[in-house]
Amino acid sequence: MAYETEDHETQYCFPAINSSCIKGKRSKYEYNIMYVFVSLLSAWTVFLNLLVIISISHFKKLHTPTNLIILSLAVADLLMGLIVIPIEATRQIETCWYFGNTFCKLFMIILGLVFSASLSNLVLIAVDRYVAVCHPLQYPQRITTTKTLVSICLSWVCFSTYNTILVTDYGYLETLHRTDLCNGECLFVLGFARRVIDMIISFILPCTLIITLYLRIFYVARQQVKVINSLMKGGKCVMEGSVRRKSESKAALTLGIIVTVYLLCFIPYYICSISVISSTTINVLSWAMYINSSLNPLIYALFYPWFKNTVKHILTLKIFQPKSSLVNIFTEYQL
Repeated sequence: MAYETEDHETQYCFPAINSSCIKGKRSKYEYNIMYVFVSLLSAWTVFLNLLVIISISHFKKLHTPTNLIILSLAVADLLMGLIVIPIEATRQIETCWYFGNTFCKLFMIILGLVFSASLSNLVLIAVDRYVAVCHPLQYPQRITTTKTLVSICLSWVCFSTYNTILVTDYGYLETLHRTDLCNGECLFVLGFARRVIDMIISFILPCTLIITLYLRIFYVARQQVKVINSLMKGGKCVMEGSVRRKSESKAALTLGIIVTVYLLCFIPYYICSISVISSTTINVLSWAMYINSSLNPLIYALFYPWFKNTVKHILTLKIFQPKSSLVNIFTEYQL
């Protein structure tokens, strides 16, 4: 059995191999609780992000540059729930790696790619909102669907290449020098200097850019809202462009909440990852990052009426009706 049978009995990941890692002991109750929790989290994350992906892919009205980036973010979150969470949970619950060295490298590449893709999408969202709020007249020319698709594809390709090189070259070479390795563990080892460099490239620089852009966005948005409100109080006619700018500001606020939640989930892990800290703390903080993938769709549900409307269409199977993709989901169910 996978769980503990006798307190004094030592279990191994691979009993037939002399260099096998020692398997951690857990009670049957712990195994059941942990596997149920992880299964629910994985299923919930996949389900919610599938709703986002289907919504934006199916309804023509949602084919905007901003929503394409949200779609890309949902794909990264889907991969987190579909691949990363189940495999990482199995590794931590079983305290053994049963999938071989080759898949260990592949898993580390996927893990790094998902994290990098999520952050790069947030950078693209910040740039998109910056142009929409701070340079609204130039937005249609600067931010187009084609340019956004190219940017998304380039970010995925670049981070795929970066994480592949990082894991297969630097990580593999430094792991070879470890003398305390045993069969049944999957480790990605980087020296302190490379960890710091990787954190700067993969986290600090993108986060600095995001925070800088959003500080500017909120400052400009606040000034615009003040002007619009003063015009309305004075009884003056508010131009359509002013109303649109107010709408763009609200969208920036919603996406800013997504960025803030992301930073709150990720910053503690990155701070602790370069310091000497217990593995238990690192594991807990890493799960805060995994859970972040299930939070974004909930934010959409709270702040985007169109998402609520598309979910109703999907769950009631109305998307299979003729011309359902042409439905104006911005006015649906607004009774």
